[in-house]
Amino acid sequence: MSAAIQCRDLRKTYDGKVEAVRGLNLEIQAGECFGLLGPNGAGKTTTIEILEGLLDPTAGQVTILGRNWQSNQRELRELLGISLQETRLTEKLTVRETLDLFASFYRQPRSADEVLEEMQLTEKADARVGKLSGGQRQRLAVATALVGNPKILFLDEPTTGLDPQSRRQLWDLIRAFQKAGGTVLLTTHYMDEAERLCGRLAIVDHGQIIAEGSPADLIDRLGGHHVVEFSTGGNSDGAALDIWRALPGVESVRHEDGLVSLTVHEPHHTIPALLDAIAKQGSQLLHLTTRQASLEDVFVRLTGRHLREE
Repeated sequence: MSAAIQCRDLRKTYDGKVEAVRGLNLEIQAGECFGLLGPNGAGKTTTIEILEGLLDPTAGQVTILGRNWQSNQRELRELLGISLQETRLTEKLTVRETLDLFASFYRQPRSADEVLEEMQLTEKADARVGKLSGGQRQRLAVATALVGNPKILFLDEPTTGLDPQSRRQLWDLIRAFQKAGGTVLLTTHYMDEAERLCGRLAIVDHGQIIAEGSPADLIDRLGGHHVVEFSTGGNSDGAALDIWRALPGVESVRHEDGLVSLTVHEPHHTIPALLDAIAKQGSQLLHLTTRQASLEDVFVRLTGRHLREE
């Protein structure tokens, strides 16, 4: 596969002081659904806006489908579909008028009726945008990105505000776009969404990529495939954490808000040993769950922060 998006040593500094992006390198292959994850303030949005041609980088090089924004701006606009996290549309236009307006910006747009049907907005075609629900507006925002018949889709939190059924329908549309040869750059706070849609992803923090790979690869790097979470009636002080860390199969230990999380290889070995250790301490088990390790576990392990934290 050839690269659809490349950036080399990308940097963005505001007021000569604040470094939002610090030497970021990225390569996304044609036909790939690539996820960009990170907490608020990590530099993720700045990176995407530079790739979309909305911001100029302070330094570094960006290449989109073999073209750059300095020499091929009009041509690149024809090749990209962009759905921002908050798309403000004219509320007095109807849904169909909005799509027709966006289609008019392109030389070879798709049929508005076809896109309306794909996004299940046909029944709302003659409704004014101001009368739509939040989920319908979000679907219309994605429709405006699709109507230009793009080669690359930039989707920033595309399923925010959607009900579960609409969310899965949008997943199917993204897969269909990718299957037809399109490239997708996706940002999301829904980890199940990233795991299901993205062949590869990068985690960004403090303006740099701190981990990159397939969802399965990143979880493998965590050092365990399962997480055991529990709380006891006793204190989880340093001595107690050392006890949990010494249990069989434990790779890492985290204590947060009274809950202890163990990343483990084989929970069927760790849990009996954990129950025995709690009993020997004379403590009472208040809560115990086990689950598969997730991308959020990877992120917390790498940065010490949750994806939703400011």
